[in-house]
Amino acid sequence: MPKFTLRQLECLAAVGQLGSISAAALSLNLSASAVTGGLNELERVLNTQLTIRRKAHGVSLTPAGRYVLDEAQGILQASGDLEQMASGAGEVLAGKVRVGCYSSLAPTVLPGLLAEYGKRYAQVEVDFFAGTQQEIFQMLAAGNLDLAFVYDFGLPEGIERTELFRTEPYVLLPAEHPLAAEPKVPLVRLAGEPMILLDVPPSREHTQNLFESAAVEPWIRYRTADFEVTRSMVARGLGYAVLVQRPAADVSYEGLELVARPIHPVARTVRVALARPRAIAPSKAATAMHALALELHKPAR
Repeated sequence: MPKFTLRQLECLAAVGQLGSISAAALSLNLSASAVTGGLNELERVLNTQLTIRRKAHGVSLTPAGRYVLDEAQGILQASGDLEQMASGAGEVLAGKVRVGCYSSLAPTVLPGLLAEYGKRYAQVEVDFFAGTQQEIFQMLAAGNLDLAFVYDFGLPEGIERTELFRTEPYVLLPAEHPLAAEPKVPLVRLAGEPMILLDVPPSREHTQNLFESAAVEPWIRYRTADFEVTRSMVARGLGYAVLVQRPAADVSYEGLELVARPIHPVARTVRVALARPRAIAPSKAATAMHALALELHKPAR
């Protein structure tokens, strides 16, 4: 039988996430001395140093501490699942699931998923975060997200992915642009035109790869970090953009008309994937979210 306790693992997980004894104590509703005692006892039982504690500099984890934290998160998640299943006789799914999404994907992917998940699993608390893929990868690795929707582009080691669907990049033009009347737009026709680049990874790298493959050097006139700002600037006639996600209506926030045209020759499709940390066993609530996402977004065959 293990000699450590779940409370000790909770102390390590809270300190690893928050970086200080006091913050961990507050989150666990314990005294600072209780958290310190829990860490001390866990280090004694495992016979290894897990933390580095410096006054006024918070707490950091040793390499051994990071390894134990990864394992502890799986144990804590499994214990929570067991408690919920036992108390509800396995009939009602409860608990919490934390979902991440690349920001430009979020308006397309999240609302329908969250609405349907809420109908089916009303007892599950859902938190979600929309941000850059780098932020999402860091949160997955730290165990702060159960799963995330991302472009299958540049995923780091340790991330398990399941393809959801594929989407095709397109050129976005102001309504009055001469090329707006064309059924398809070759990238070479855009070489001398001002471009508005969605300058966040992986969108930036994907757009650059498209132009490199077409042997075209784009004139990047503006750079933005926001999907809707990009669309609004195009609608104002400030340039064109190459995007992947496409809203249902081709209008900007200001209600100005936009025109979306396929790229010719046909650009390589972009895979949208559901990612999760391979080292952490998914909770029942996260597994249900994963299954629902697959149901709503059938993978391409």
